[in-house]
Amino acid sequence: MSAEAGSKNVIITKKAREKLVKARAGAIVLPAVVGMVFGDGGIDSEGKVVPPAESQEALSHEIFRKEIDGYSFPEDTTCRYVCTLSDTELAGESLSEVGLYDAEGDIVCIKTFLAKGKDGDLEMTFTLDDIF
Repeated sequence: MSAEAGSKNVIITKKAREKLVKARAGAIVLPAVVGMVFGDGGIDSEGKVVPPAESQEALSHEIFRKEIDGYSFPEDTTCRYVCTLSDTELAGESLSEVGLYDAEGDIVCIKTFLAKGKDGDLEMTFTLDDIF
């Protein structure tokens, strides 16, 4: 999942962009991305994906937060964040939205998608690419 322009179901939040512009000016230190947030509010009552809005400061229905496993730089202008849900985490839930949050707790990216069921006997790994 990439947070790049042109993908209608993923956005960089307005809060994230405000922090980026202030950090570039030297007015603040940009807080690191530290975790992923998961939710089940990324679809409507008919099961269709609802695109997130850049003004959103939260998922439509957050159900869990977890620190990322780590990150890598597959390209010079891309940071790839990875987070693995253990077999017991969110077992029985249907996930349809995920985001990144920073050290201040602010959600900086939101991605919505078709509902994915999470069984209790398997791990699930999510990867989000932050592309500039």
